[in-house]
Amino acid sequence: MERKFLATEHAVALILSETTDTAEAYPKLLEAIGTSLGWQFGALWEEVIEGKVSLRCAAVWCGEPRSADFAEQSLGTILSPGVGLPGRVWSSGEPSWIRDVRADTNFPRAHAAAASGLRGAFCFPIRTGRGLSGVIEFLSDHPRDPDDELLATMQTIGIQIGHFVERGMAEKAAREREARHAGILDSALDCIVTIDEGGRVLEFNAAAERTFGYRADEIVGREMAELIVPPSLRDRHRRGFVRYLETGDAQLLDRRIEILGMRADGSEFPVELTITRIGAEPPIFTGFLRDITGRKLAEADLRASRVRLVDAQDAERRRLERNLHDGAQQRLVSLALALRLVRDRLHERDEDALELLDRAREEVDLALEELRELARGIHPAILTERGLQPALESAVSRAPFPVELAAPEGRLPAPVEAAAYYVVCEALANVAKYADASKASVSLAQSNGRLLIEISDDGIGGADAAKGTGLRGLADRVEALDGRLTVESKQAGGTRLRAEIPLS
Repeated sequence: MERKFLATEHAVALILSETTDTAEAYPKLLEAIGTSLGWQFGALWEEVIEGKVSLRCAAVWCGEPRSADFAEQSLGTILSPGVGLPGRVWSSGEPSWIRDVRADTNFPRAHAAAASGLRGAFCFPIRTGRGLSGVIEFLSDHPRDPDDELLATMQTIGIQIGHFVERGMAEKAAREREARHAGILDSALDCIVTIDEGGRVLEFNAAAERTFGYRADEIVGREMAELIVPPSLRDRHRRGFVRYLETGDAQLLDRRIEILGMRADGSEFPVELTITRIGAEPPIFTGFLRDITGRKLAEADLRASRVRLVDAQDAERRRLERNLHDGAQQRLVSLALALRLVRDRLHERDEDALELLDRAREEVDLALEELRELARGIHPAILTERGLQPALESAVSRAPFPVELAAPEGRLPAPVEAAAYYVVCEALANVAKYADASKASVSLAQSNGRLLIEISDDGIGGADAAKGTGLRGLADRVEALDGRLTVESKQAGGTRLRAEIPLS
């Protein structure tokens, strides 16, 4: 008998070592165990969870033709825990024996078993590291007395089968993960490129194929830098990669940056890139890239549109200023001269008429001054005729507090001069309205092809660039020229406004 058990264990071990799929292994296991032990029917029951835990007959084996009807009735049958021999073993976790199923009150298939000539039965659990995954039962064509040694052997075999089941489940899960991973990679809209510690490509998804013009089989295993990094950036990329591997100094990891990529045809294009490290050792790096050519073109179109709008506004300001200067202002000047001539010719004894003329001349002078101020606010003629420095000197001279001015001499591009002028004027107007300042300073300087503007005061601070339309309008004007405007304003710490405008 012991030799028979050893033969059974050997047959089971051989099947488990040669088979990877549980669906293929189960019938072979049932046949090997049943044949070696002299039993006529075997069934494997698996755990199923459909609202509640139950057992389903997933595989059967018949040693004799007359057991076929019982096998057909058993296959697919579902039993609750505690019901029938499989349910009892599932609930207890221990092997169990029935001498004669006809006499057993808890064997729902007893009538079908008797009709197929099946009598004795035993069942043992399939045990995994997580618990039970199923049970295996065998039936004989005659009553059999319990055999403790056989049950002990079957319990050991149940553990071996459980290890096999667990391994199969892990492999299935791994295959499913790989399939999901591949599906995610292939369906991703962004390019996903994975490289090893040597910079060689490990993965190149479908979006990367479309974007860079390489097939995955053409690029996998080759150095990424020589294929999709432009020549001007390759040395920098390689140095940074080596530096990170040697020192761990990660300057680009887990950051979103904009850089250039290169297609298979050698054309360069802008990409948005994020690199992350996967795993510990050896390191693997995955880059997520997105072609932002369309976005860059849209941004360029937007900037060009804003520049055109600012230019159009400035041109309209100049037109209005000229119309006021050449039209209404000249008419008022002529009217003032006419009034002066009338007064000179009027008889001095007509005091009432002289007083009325003097009042009319005063009103004309006030209207003329207000019109000049209006024209200056629309667009100062001095800015067009003499440049930024004289225009700013005129502007700060009208401020209700001392203003220290430092501005470069010479002419600058007209859009830059206009933007700088209005930034200074709006900032000084805000200081006068809200800052309660005793003094201010205005500094303009050229550096690295940019005009740097700074306006600061000693007022109460607390300015918020997000509130109001004045600063927002200035920011729009500056940004339309690819510039930048920032405001620093602490409570009781004064306000500092900075602007940078490219000169080109």
